[in-house]
Amino acid sequence: MTDDALFPSSLPVMTTVRGTASGREWLGELPSLVDELSSRWELRLAAPYHGGSCSWVAAAQRRDGSRAVLKVTWPHREARPEGEVLRLWAGRGSVLVHEHDEQRYALLLERCDPGTELGSAGHIPAEERLVLGAEVLRELWASGQGAPAADSRIERLSDVAGEWADLADERAGRHEWPAEVDTGLFTLGARLLRELPFSAGHEAVLHGDFNPGNLLAAERRPWLAIDAKPMYGDPAFDPWRLIEQIDDPFAHPEPHRVLRRRTALVADALGEDAARLHAWALARHVDHVLWSVDGGGGLSDSVELMRRARILADVAGL
Repeated sequence: MTDDALFPSSLPVMTTVRGTASGREWLGELPSLVDELSSRWELRLAAPYHGGSCSWVAAAQRRDGSRAVLKVTWPHREARPEGEVLRLWAGRGSVLVHEHDEQRYALLLERCDPGTELGSAGHIPAEERLVLGAEVLRELWASGQGAPAADSRIERLSDVAGEWADLADERAGRHEWPAEVDTGLFTLGARLLRELPFSAGHEAVLHGDFNPGNLLAAERRPWLAIDAKPMYGDPAFDPWRLIEQIDDPFAHPEPHRVLRRRTALVADALGEDAARLHAWALARHVDHVLWSVDGGGGLSDSVELMRRARILADVAGL
């Protein structure tokens, strides 16, 4: 297969990482890197999947005829522990690892067929999908009990969330916000990011990006998790993206009621405190607002996003 077919300019990753010097260097090396890996692991590659902002991913056939997926990631902080945590989970709720080149951020993974994303499985009612996702997440947590070893690449949630809180404070002070934006929620969100990790009753290895696009229908198991950005800390951190992105709760006529019901449903399936899930939802949403405005979303978008933050604060009783 030609380079043009394997590395088309239409792939999101070909654009998203080009904004940094390291990204441009990595893109320049990517064809030779993929060629090296496919030769070493004896792979026949198909066209890459159209998706992923930091990774090049393609279906592959191994020498024995079995199916796999080759994933090569632009080296960055969040991606460092992915191979380690997939080895830790060992297929219990996540895809299996066939090969791992830690230095090259390369993974040869179990292929999920048919590969339907949980978020796209519209034939399954939303609340049933939430429970299905929660069941996978609970299995991941159970497979990642115990603090990582001293030489682990998995960071503590308390450290990462503390950095996010500092960035939130800095970003919040950078702009003149529209009058409709309740800037007090920025302060509250940053405070929650600093405090919540230290009040957890227990800790586990977290997925870190447990959104319904990262849960795929598979043959070995009904649903398997991919694309972890693992940390170690409060499990209540993980469920928000699942709740937020399955059948947008804010699009309903009564979002307060929908959020309370769905969060309670997920909390019960996970054996977690719904109040902590609500608090993390607000903290993570405020962080997202500030990140998205700086990332090009613009202040006009902040009005709607902060309206949602107000709903989350009301639901959390904060």
